[in-house]
Amino acid sequence: MKTNVDRLLSLDALRGFDMFWIIGWGGVWHGLAQLTDWSVFNWWSTQMTHVDWEGFHFYDMIFPLFLFIAGISFPYSLEKSLQKGLSRKKVYYRIVKRGLMLVFLGLVYNGLLKLDFETQRYSSVLGRIGLAWMFAALIFMNTKRNGRIIWCVGILLFYWLVLTFIQAPDFPDAARFSKEGSFACYIDRAFLPGKMYDPLYDPCGLAGIVPAVATALLGMLTGSFVKTAKEGLTPMKKVGYMAGTGVALILLGLVWGMVFPINKLLWSSSYVCLAGGLSLLLFVLFYWIIDVRGYRRWTLFFTVIGLNSITVYMAQSIINFRFTANFLFGGLVKLFPDGWALFLNNVTFIAVCWLFLYFLYRQKVFIKV
Repeated sequence: MKTNVDRLLSLDALRGFDMFWIIGWGGVWHGLAQLTDWSVFNWWSTQMTHVDWEGFHFYDMIFPLFLFIAGISFPYSLEKSLQKGLSRKKVYYRIVKRGLMLVFLGLVYNGLLKLDFETQRYSSVLGRIGLAWMFAALIFMNTKRNGRIIWCVGILLFYWLVLTFIQAPDFPDAARFSKEGSFACYIDRAFLPGKMYDPLYDPCGLAGIVPAVATALLGMLTGSFVKTAKEGLTPMKKVGYMAGTGVALILLGLVWGMVFPINKLLWSSSYVCLAGGLSLLLFVLFYWIIDVRGYRRWTLFFTVIGLNSITVYMAQSIINFRFTANFLFGGLVKLFPDGWALFLNNVTFIAVCWLFLYFLYRQKVFIKV
C-alpha cells in the first residue's frame, strides 16, 4: 500500500467518471430503458433526470461532485505552488483569476459571443463552480482545520436560518421553500441580470453560491486529510475515517431534510450534506482501489476524460459531436430496429467525444483553467 500520496491518481479518474455522465451516459440508460422496458433500467432511467423541485436523484449529485473534486485538488495545488516559491499574494491572484475565468467560460457557454445581452443568461454551472471554489479557497488559505469546519457549519446554518425566517416579499403568502416564496429565488428575481432559466428562479443563481462554498470546503477538508502525514494514520485508516464521515453526512442530510427539504435547485443545506456524503463515499471507493490498492490499469477510460474535463464540457457547445457520430456510425445504426436508435446514438456520441479526448491525451494536450 502507498503511504505517501504525492498525487491522487484517483482524482483524475473520479473527475472523468463524473464527466462521463454529463457527456451522455445518462442517455445510454434512457435508451436501455426504452429498448428493454425492464424495471431496473426504467428505475435507473428516472435516476438520470433531475427532480422537479424537492427530492434527490443520482443525477442531482453530478454537479456537486465536480465541485467537491475541485476542492480535494486545492490543498495539493496549494502545496505545489508554495514549494515553487510563489508568494501568498501570487497564490491569491491565481485563485481569483481561476474563479473569474470559470465565470467567463460559463458566460461563453451560455452564448456570450452572440452579443445578445438582453437574453444572455449570466448564471451558469461553471460560474457557480468558479465562485464557490474561489471563496472556499480564500477561506482555506486563511484558516486552520477547525476554522474551516466552523466556516462550513456556519455557512450551512446561516443559509438554513435565512431561508427559514425570511420570506420572499413579492410572494408573501407562498411557502418558504417554494419557487415563489424562497428568499433565494427572490434574490435571483430582484438582482440577477439578463434572462433566468425560469421566470421564478435560476438553479445556478446568486444565493446558492453561499452553500456551494460549503460543498467546496468539504472537498478541501477531505484533500487536506488525505495529505496528512501522521504516524499511525495509514491509508486504510484514512479510508475508514472518510467512509464513516461520508455515512454521517448522508444521515445528517436525510434528517435535516425533514425540516429543510433536500433541494438541488436551492442548494439547500440538507442537500449539501447528502451530496457531500455521497461524493465522499465515491471518492473513498476510487481512492481505495486506485491509490491504496494500486489497481490502475482500468482507469484509462475515465482518466482521459478527467484530464480534459473543462475541454469536453465547453467543446460540446462548440463542436457538433452528434453530427460526427451520425456521419461515422449513422449507417450502422440504421441497420438495427428502431428501438435501438436512442441507445446506439448515445453510445456512438460518447465514443466520438472520448476519441476526441484520447487524441488530446496522446498529444499531451491538457487544457486547464
